[in-house]
Amino acid sequence: MNQEIHINFANNITLAIKREDLIHPFISGNKFRKLKYNLLQAKAENKETVLTFGGAFSNHIAAVAYAGNEQGFKTIGIIRGDELFDKIEENPTLKFAQENGMQFEFVSREEYRLKSENSFIEKLKGKFGDFYLVPEGGTNELAVKGCEEILTDEDAVFNYVCCAVGTGGTISGLINSAHANQKILGFPALKGDFLNDEIRIFAKKDNWNLISDYHFGGYGKINLELIEFINAFFEENKVPLDPIYTGKMVFGVIDLIDKNYFPANSKILLIHTGGLQGIEGMNMKLKQKKLPILKRNV
Repeated sequence: MNQEIHINFANNITLAIKREDLIHPFISGNKFRKLKYNLLQAKAENKETVLTFGGAFSNHIAAVAYAGNEQGFKTIGIIRGDELFDKIEENPTLKFAQENGMQFEFVSREEYRLKSENSFIEKLKGKFGDFYLVPEGGTNELAVKGCEEILTDEDAVFNYVCCAVGTGGTISGLINSAHANQKILGFPALKGDFLNDEIRIFAKKDNWNLISDYHFGGYGKINLELIEFINAFFEENKVPLDPIYTGKMVFGVIDLIDKNYFPANSKILLIHTGGLQGIEGMNMKLKQKKLPILKRNV
């Protein structure tokens, strides 16, 4: 569903947002897309267990736990940060995942960096037995295939398609399925230039560009300006935005419109990639810092 954003921009620029956050109450946005074909493949391989990786407030961890529970898989989450072992009840994401049957393995940040090493994967197989492996963030060829289904024929009217970028899977799917007249703009939530290489692994076209000026200091970082923007956007448009991904992307697009980045008469489509489950955890941190909390309910 595309929802028009009623803001009067100069140069006859129009804005709409694709409400991928409404696909499913618990497996929303790009997580639904990324897991669709991976879970079908796990069933085809007769796997009983799905194992994946994530941080303390990971949208991916929450989605895998719920989807696995819904489809009859045992799920295992390798969680970054061994200090979280006795803090599950204090963490809304981990608590939700555990309630949906996920078993956790908490590892140090040093060990977590080995998540792509064969020796580490074999060590996990020795402990947990056979499993279907879904990488951190869910990005692989099957995830990209799912994300290629985000755009429809009705979206051909848009000149620009914009999305937040984490591991690069979602934007790769958009790049591959974009119409000939469309430019895909990605807004990384992380600092660093490595994402270009990650995207090129899966992207089949050159119709894209990354805009790296709106990460607000890096992954999971947020400030008062972004909080106020997200809350004002929600009040005016009744669209909740998560502060890690989509909120930063929407902030960036509107700032670029104000700076005349887009040509006159541009039609821009924003992709809402979900992630709203993380707001509760972020609000816990904001309260500790005595900052305003994020709104998500009408």
